[in-house]
Amino acid sequence: MSSPVFPAPDHDHSRCSDDALRHAEALCDKRGQRLTATRRQVLEVLLEHHKPIGAYEIIDRSARKHETRHAPVTVYRALDFLIENGLAHRIESRNAYIACGHSHAAGDLVVFLICERCGEVGEAPSQAVAEALKAATRAANFSPNAPVIEITGICGHCR
Repeated sequence: MSSPVFPAPDHDHSRCSDDALRHAEALCDKRGQRLTATRRQVLEVLLEHHKPIGAYEIIDRSARKHETRHAPVTVYRALDFLIENGLAHRIESRNAYIACGHSHAAGDLVVFLICERCGEVGEAPSQAVAEALKAATRAANFSPNAPVIEITGICGHCR
């Protein structure tokens, strides 16, 4: 399951979200894990847009949508589960979270392209960069936990 770096203007977001939810369900089934109602609700909120949002905004949106207000610790646990399973990412520079529609391993390098105008986040293909960084970290006898690169700029839609 792969999407363009930034969604096209005619992007079918409903289909995108449905595909991501089906992927999450299949992945959890395959791994023998549960996509609980709370985890699913948090993922649904993250899938509403291609912009990162904070945990408290997730709580507010989920409360409006599902009429259930989750405690912050419950949402953070759900986010931890989604991140550990490659279904979401934390955007460190924004202290926010975004759903992940790409199939990659937890330790794979992720390159985020963050638009400073519209706030959308794209996930760029990064195989060549990943190989170079793997070689550099091996040469330094270093084991990265979660290799992430965040690049800010202006997306093609905002230029």
